[in-house]
Amino acid sequence: MNRSYISFLIITAIIFFSCKKEISAIKPEIKSITESVYASGIVKSNNQYNIFSSINGVVKQILVKEGDFIRKGDPIMIIQNQTAMLNTENAELSAEYNTYIRNEDKLLQIQKEIELAKRKLKSDSLLMTRQNNLWAQGIGTKTEQEQRELTYQNAKTTYENLKIKYRDVNKQLKYASTQSKKNLQISKSMLSDFTIKSELTGRVYSLAKEVGEMVSSQTSLGVVGDDSHFILELQLDEYDIIKIRKDQEVIVKLDSYNDSIFEAKVVKINPLMNEKTRSFTIEADFVKKPGILYPNLSVEANIVLAKKENIITLPRKYIVNGKYVLLKDGSKRAIKIGLEDYVLAEIVEGLDITTEVILP
Repeated sequence: MNRSYISFLIITAIIFFSCKKEISAIKPEIKSITESVYASGIVKSNNQYNIFSSINGVVKQILVKEGDFIRKGDPIMIIQNQTAMLNTENAELSAEYNTYIRNEDKLLQIQKEIELAKRKLKSDSLLMTRQNNLWAQGIGTKTEQEQRELTYQNAKTTYENLKIKYRDVNKQLKYASTQSKKNLQISKSMLSDFTIKSELTGRVYSLAKEVGEMVSSQTSLGVVGDDSHFILELQLDEYDIIKIRKDQEVIVKLDSYNDSIFEAKVVKINPLMNEKTRSFTIEADFVKKPGILYPNLSVEANIVLAKKENIITLPRKYIVNGKYVLLKDGSKRAIKIGLEDYVLAEIVEGLDITTEVILP
């Protein structure tokens, strides 16, 4: 037997016994399992919002600094828009010009015309009556009698028309006065939009503009939020959303706090899926929270679906297709599993703590 063949047999034997030694068996163990789903996201200040201006313009003055505490209604910055200021001045002039009191002389003039028309109507009525009496006595002509009646009718029409004119002018003056006041209110309201005010009591977390910069209604000017209450905004895969319910426990880890673990609970499930990321947004409220928090801190979380203690468990890598395991003698045995986490699975049927199983 040559030396090369003997070396081959020795190497083969070493490999055989080494491989045989690697096949080790384990037994199920009594442990606890927490089934959960993973989510990631950020910390947000409660009611956190981006500041926007309702109009276009230039930043004239910034009244706060980043980190400042502000109350609801406090001014944050002033936006300047020359056109709006001129429109407001024009509205003020128009309102002043169209005030009812300033235009009462127009009504007084018509009233005087009405009084004159009334006196003329009375006079023409008397003259017509006389002419009719004379005509009844055979004095005068038919033409004179008809002319007196015509003059009376003209005077009556003039009088009635002047009364209608008075009512119309009175209505127009009231309308013009009211309309100009409303336009002034609108202009002043628009002008007040140039002072950006806080919508809540909290803290200024960021300011995105400086004095002299242009702003528009689509441009964020900064971020304001409640500094006493923070929430977790978490992104969850669409395959896991049906498992989520309100008040479920959330185990939270923040990069800023290294290995510390914090507790929260699910408070809101937004029902609309983000089509781009194929994920849902859920919100959680801290039960146990850090002493200091800031918006946009990174978060990793596990949402607890179920917990069981003192149950028979087996590492998931020993389970084939979630249906069976390989026993130490090489045979297969069907099993039924219950809860699962990332490492272990609950064995409901098929194994006990004395059964030895091997890796598939």
